[in-house]
Amino acid sequence: MSRAKRRKPYDPARLHDRRAQDLPCNAEVAAVEVDDPLALQWGDKIVALRSIRNDPLGRLHAHRQIDDTQYRSGRAFQGDWEKAERGPRAVDTTREYVDGGQRREPITEGQRQASLRLNRAEHELGADGSLLVHEVLILGMTMQQVGERRGLRTQRWQDYFARRLKECLDRLALIYGLATPQQVPVKHHRCSS
Repeated sequence: MSRAKRRKPYDPARLHDRRAQDLPCNAEVAAVEVDDPLALQWGDKIVALRSIRNDPLGRLHAHRQIDDTQYRSGRAFQGDWEKAERGPRAVDTTREYVDGGQRREPITEGQRQASLRLNRAEHELGADGSLLVHEVLILGMTMQQVGERRGLRTQRWQDYFARRLKECLDRLALIYGLATPQQVPVKHHRCSS
């Protein structure tokens, strides 16, 4: 006669795997460690899956091609773009006037600050750098698409655009205060007297 299995007592502190097991066939995901929203203690982390299909910045970070500071500076730029983009819209004269229509929202202080940071970033990055950052972070283009848009289809150009994007993300990290400028060590020369 077979022996009855003993059930282990319920332990609420035991960890559960809350990751999705059934992903769509065209999903592109990367594992990322995030704060546990259901944690009993502050600072507990869990591993979650982040979609990187339409997110070139997330893809670069997931494949360890950019570091955490570059990733956070890119996200800060995207956040400022979203804040500044929500501003007042032009009046559409082709639409029929409706009584009781909603007024346009005034520009908030947050939008103004975001616009100022974006203007500073555009000035610091220059025309080529700000165009590259806009194409990758706002339009979601890959390095291959950036090269094709310019008529440059070789791998060498894709590598160049990737290096240039890293430089631009480093500059954005300085602008957003996520990094400090590196001091070049000054060599002390001995005076021969």
